Amino acid sequence: MSQHTVVVIGNFDGVHRGHVELLRTARAAEPGARLVAVTFWPHPMSVIRPDQAPPLLTTLERRKELLHDAGVNEVVVLHFTPEMAGWSPEKFVDTVLRPLKPARVVVGENFRFGFRAAGDVDTLTNLAGGDFKVQPVRLVTDGTVPSSSTLIRHAVAEGDFGRVRELSNQAFRFQGVVVRGDQRGREMGFPTANVAVEPGIAVPADGVYAGWVTRLDIPSPRWPAAISVGTNPTFDGVERRVEAYVLDRDDLELYGVPIGIDFYARIRGQVKYEGMESLIKQMHHDVEQIRHVLHSA
Repeated sequence: MSQHTVVVIGNFDGVHRGHVELLRTARAAEPGARLVAVTFWPHPMSVIRPDQAPPLLTTLERRKELLHDAGVNEVVVLHFTPEMAGWSPEKFVDTVLRPLKPARVVVGENFRFGFRAAGDVDTLTNLAGGDFKVQPVRLVTDGTVPSSSTLIRHAVAEGDFGRVRELSNQAFRFQGVVVRGDQRGREMGFPTANVAVEPGIAVPADGVYAGWVTRLDIPSPRWPAAISVGTNPTFDGVERRVEAYVLDRDDLELYGVPIGIDFYARIRGQVKYEGMESLIKQMHHDVEQIRHVLHSA
């Protein structure tokens, strides 16, 4: 590893505008240094207070991808355990930061670390002992409130993807491997790619959305898509899933393929229809509305 690094620390869930500003500040402060992001997996709250753990905006792989896209040279993932939760601020600095040989550590102004969040920016500065600089960064706001993963989670849960883009500068992506569904979409003329909802990952409210589908295993175009989130109440379904119909395509073989589903706009809520005929009629209407929405996106 280079002797000269600049280190940023955070959960970086979603890699939103505030995170990107932190990275930009670090890069500008030490332009010749390797930019290293230290992050935690799983989310510390899932270890400390599992009942209060937030649904995550991104998988770990997606987080790494977004961090690299934002200019990070190396991502250091700390496997968060009950033992680590008990570390003192001193142990965190000696175990995690000093081996990275930072010239500077850049954190948000509200950064806390160590057992029961005992350490803050002043603590970190004292523990550095002049061996590296500590630079706090003011939180990025939209004019009223700081950009945060929590706000983005609320916007995702409500299906407000305009707000998501304001806070994060990117579309919300749900990703996973395509699994076999009930095949009903194909019967109705709308073959869908089904992705199971994994525990702990943020999912939009049940309903129909406009968005795009991209294959993640090979270079792929971004296909316009009608996206459904829910349990298929018309057919008395109970398993929650995310399904995407790529507009005007019935030739895609995606079983077993990892895909990204990017949400753009909410079209309507989930409705239980009286039968397949009513549902098909509504789906044709949805597709035309989605085509119009995406054409102007």
